[in-house]
Amino acid sequence: MTMTPPRQPALSVLTVPAFKDNYLWLVHDGTHAAVVDPGDAAPVRAALAAHNLRLTAILLTHHHADHIGGVPALLSEWAVPVFGPKNDGIDLVTDPLVQGDRITVPGIDMTLDVLDVPGHTLGHIAYVRRDDVRRDDVRRDGVRRDGVRPDDHAPWLFCGDTLFGAGCGRLFEGTPAQMAASLAQLAELPDETLVYCAHEYTLSNLAFAQAVDGANAALAARVEADGASRAAGQPTIPSTIALEKATNPFLRTTSAPIVRSLVAAGRVAEGAAPLEVFTALRAWKNTF
Repeated sequence: MTMTPPRQPALSVLTVPAFKDNYLWLVHDGTHAAVVDPGDAAPVRAALAAHNLRLTAILLTHHHADHIGGVPALLSEWAVPVFGPKNDGIDLVTDPLVQGDRITVPGIDMTLDVLDVPGHTLGHIAYVRRDDVRRDDVRRDGVRRDGVRPDDHAPWLFCGDTLFGAGCGRLFEGTPAQMAASLAQLAELPDETLVYCAHEYTLSNLAFAQAVDGANAALAARVEADGASRAAGQPTIPSTIALEKATNPFLRTTSAPIVRSLVAAGRVAEGAAPLEVFTALRAWKNTF
């Protein structure tokens, strides 16, 4: 008799709000969980208890305190590995990672690819779970269908503070060229990839996007949809790579309307190269 192997439990992602606008992510199979960027231990503990989960791994993207601050307290309760960037100065990392590494997260059926995405910090990394894709879940204009949700079908991206909803991270350590290259790498992921960034900055980012790309119909639709989500007390994250490419000005540095806006504002000259456009956008957003 041929035995059918047991089906692995489906994975889900729990949104764990922290501080003013951080999101900590708990990936779980109903029994075991891994946490991404636990800046605060208390909400992680509460979520684990509420869902009767056991922590089996910690995943870090970069060294800022609001992403790693809860690690010591969690390790005092759970003896688990700490995955994180090799080159970002985090002493608590037990399993250092660089571009091209692939890890299997202990306790849950999840394999992650590691990407180097410097810019926000010099050693920042991102994690990609590549899985079965439902291509009908995202319309061609990048607007999400009602069926898109965290589940075991779409690829996942945990990108820390590199890519945000309609924005990108500040350049605290890296250069514009590094951040632009990091974002370009993320933009090459499948359109259906769910983007789990670490902050709820979407509405303020959308306000800037409208200032530089006001005629964008996909952007207008996103403003309405994400505004309604926040008004209802719901997160705007995860977004999708398709949605970001359609509406995020930092992924649209070759867009003629955006270039015209920068030229009109006196921030670039006619014919500016994409890196010049990105640099000008980031500088403008810093003071917007």
